[in-house]
Amino acid sequence: MTLYYSPTSPYARKVLVLAHEAGIAGKLDIITGSGTPLDSGQAPIAQNPLGKVPTLSRPDGPAIYDSRVICEYLDSIAQSGFYPGGARRWDALTLQSMADGILDAALAMVYESRLRPEAMHFAPFVEGQWQKIARSVDMLETRWISYLAGPFCIGQIATACALSYLDLRHNARNWRQAHPALTAWHENFAQRDSMLATQPPT
Repeated sequence: MTLYYSPTSPYARKVLVLAHEAGIAGKLDIITGSGTPLDSGQAPIAQNPLGKVPTLSRPDGPAIYDSRVICEYLDSIAQSGFYPGGARRWDALTLQSMADGILDAALAMVYESRLRPEAMHFAPFVEGQWQKIARSVDMLETRWISYLAGPFCIGQIATACALSYLDLRHNARNWRQAHPALTAWHENFAQRDSMLATQPPT
């Protein structure tokens, strides 16, 4: 299997963290390939017409994407059990969806500052995206902290990668302020071997 990724993509990192946790990271050939909405660059457009990473090329079928699909596919191959059954499954998937929503908003903020000419920057849009993140972080602290402390699953992987991306790209916003329980959980999770092995360049 070949994984197309960007070293700073938090979605790709989620895939790699799961692969490390599942013990199958060594089965992935890693190829750097990425672009932006304005320039496909080295994006794997032959495999994924959306031109996004991560994209997983596999020998027994067409390439699959996005990160949520790839993670569940790798989990099924490894039979790692990171997608729980019963009622807990819906909690895990919802938590992953919220974490990915945090990333969507955080990435939109990055694109606004990097891709638009300075004269076209729209501050209310940026603040609107941050409010999505702020509300989500508040809910992680008040509603999800006990779940995060429970059995290991995709929800925890996604959340940890989302919070780490906020550290990478929006550290000045200080998401940790007023979130002591979430901060402690993330600091502990960030020391897992899978997280240390997938740290993005600064």
